[in-house]
Amino acid sequence: MGFLGLIVLVWAMFRTRAAVLGKKKHNFITRLIQWTFDGLYNTVCQVIPDQKWARKVAPLCITLFFFIVAQYWLGLLPIVGPITIGEHHTPLFRGGVADLNMTFGLAIVTIVAAQVYAFKYLGFKGNLGRYFVNPLRDPIMSFVGILELVAEFSRMLGLSFRLFGNVLAGEILLAIIAYMTKFLSPVALQPFYFFELFIGGIQAYIFFMLSTVFISLGLAHHDSHEPIDEVHSSVETNKLATSESD
Repeated sequence: MGFLGLIVLVWAMFRTRAAVLGKKKHNFITRLIQWTFDGLYNTVCQVIPDQKWARKVAPLCITLFFFIVAQYWLGLLPIVGPITIGEHHTPLFRGGVADLNMTFGLAIVTIVAAQVYAFKYLGFKGNLGRYFVNPLRDPIMSFVGILELVAEFSRMLGLSFRLFGNVLAGEILLAIIAYMTKFLSPVALQPFYFFELFIGGIQAYIFFMLSTVFISLGLAHHDSHEPIDEVHSSVETNKLATSESD
């Protein structure tokens, strides 16, 4: 199902690109994807004020959103779950984000990307300075750096378990409704399927938002905790003052 979700996602993106370039006509799917993309990109620009870095971070975070939505919604197909094989009744088809390995992998991608962007923005020494400070010179910030290092691992675990837990809760809900309604389950499950479609979009947006925020933390000045644009403006002001004094 993960491979199928990737194929559907790639097809939808190329179809939307062709519609945006005028090569094909727009339809409901392409308009919805374009509208969602614009909204997500504006959200990234609000979290990361520096437009240069927002354009670098946005593709990864937006791709995570669409990938999670595709995996979540494909996991609601009737063939996913009931068809089993083997003595242990292992499901033949399984939703991508219903597997902890998948959600843990997505969380690893997010945290590793946050470190990569931080290294590019702060430099190797500057990024390490967020976590490792000389305890003799500044014992408080040394302890804060250790807490920040622990927080990186907790964010990774939180991202993976939060998404997996919500998907698992949705599957349990559908299974309980189907068991309670018996023969009426094809009718009784329809409202819950629509509810799960809505929840899938919400969960994907939460993962997207948390990923954007975690990456933006590495693009902030660690000492002054100023936004990116304020740090750049202060640096330019110092250069201008130096040139005037010379």
